[in-house]
Amino acid sequence: MNPLTWLLGGRTVEVPCTIDIEQSFDSLHAHAIPEGIMLRPGDRVLVHGAPEHIAYGEVRTYQATATVYRAGWLERAWVEASAILELTELYHCGFEPKEAA
Repeated sequence: MNPLTWLLGGRTVEVPCTIDIEQSFDSLHAHAIPEGIMLRPGDRVLVHGAPEHIAYGEVRTYQATATVYRAGWLERAWVEASAILELTELYHCGFEPKEAA
């Protein structure tokens, strides 16, 4: 394995993928679950063969393939650090005491 691949990423892996889609009154969601691989921060997933549309009231599950683009060490570190910084932005909301009239 090339040392730059470890540092900068660029490795790709083809894996099977389960696609779960629901469009109903109770839920509107689409989940793509790559199988046989542990995703890490910074990894990107491209799903091949996903349907573009399902009718209202349908719940469907499909089998497809996905390409996982592995992040390198630098990108993983950047994603983790920026996620922590974005989370801390939530702490910056404050409440002002109501002044007496």
